[in-house]
Amino acid sequence: MSTTSWTLDPAHSDVLFSIRHLGISTVRGKLPGVSGTAEFEPGDPKSLKLHIDIDAGSIDTGNEQRDTHIKTADFLDVQNYPTITFQSTRVEPTGAGEGKLFGDLTMKGVTKEVVLTVEGPSAETKDPYGNVKIAASATAVINRKDFGISFNHVMEAGMLLIGEELKVTIDVQFTKQASG
Repeated sequence: MSTTSWTLDPAHSDVLFSIRHLGISTVRGKLPGVSGTAEFEPGDPKSLKLHIDIDAGSIDTGNEQRDTHIKTADFLDVQNYPTITFQSTRVEPTGAGEGKLFGDLTMKGVTKEVVLTVEGPSAETKDPYGNVKIAASATAVINRKDFGISFNHVMEAGMLLIGEELKVTIDVQFTKQASG
């Protein structure tokens, strides 16, 4: 069987996150500057090779002042580390259309293995323009301190200003590349 190549469709893909604030609420945001490629043999999820690049400067929490702070060395340090990357290393199917995707996440110059819980890929379908598409969703929880993002304050009641666990949800759509 031959490997098929796919390109991430940024107009139909989202990288979303949430994190606790003051221990009482949740701040949500997105990183719309996402691109990537996938290669795999149809019917063999273990053959997946996935690479994702995320423009760290594209962060959008709906608050310009907060976004500006997140781009500084206190958090993502986009001046020195403009790109967040994910490179898959292996897949472990857990059921029909489900699995664990292991890979190396590099953020702020630190690379750590992360595990994504994946639903998909979907069945292939054609869009109105004749492009063949597939989609998948994934979730993970990462500790931001593992990536050197340790800025915080302990509040009067003992709660942290910003939680350490970052919940990530990724919804991606890929376009099949012409063979040849």
